[in-house]
Amino acid sequence: MRVKPLQDWVVVQPDEPEEKTAGGIFVPDAAKERPESGKVVAAGEGRFVEEKDAKGKIKEKKFVKTTLKPGDHIMYEKYAAKKVQVDQEEVLLVREEDVLGYLV
Repeated sequence: MRVKPLQDWVVVQPDEPEEKTAGGIFVPDAAKERPESGKVVAAGEGRFVEEKDAKGKIKEKKFVKTTLKPGDHIMYEKYAAKKVQVDQEEVLLVREEDVLGYLV
């Protein structure tokens, strides 16, 4: 896969949806929900964050590095991901601020 995200975006390979429930019931394809977890494939360098004073004037810009790295297994918000087609494969782009946590 040849995609390098910018700023604090990460490319995520989503997990496969569950085939059956905890009770053993098989879920049909039409009823499967898209998982909100996946593996980080690529991550951007980071982004600039603006600090403002009380009047709303920009006081300072700081560069904040991305903490996620390829190989991390993460959870992200349900509607935060953007679908992208890369090399006949569907991947997701998610901002680092929309990542809820690591899956261990």
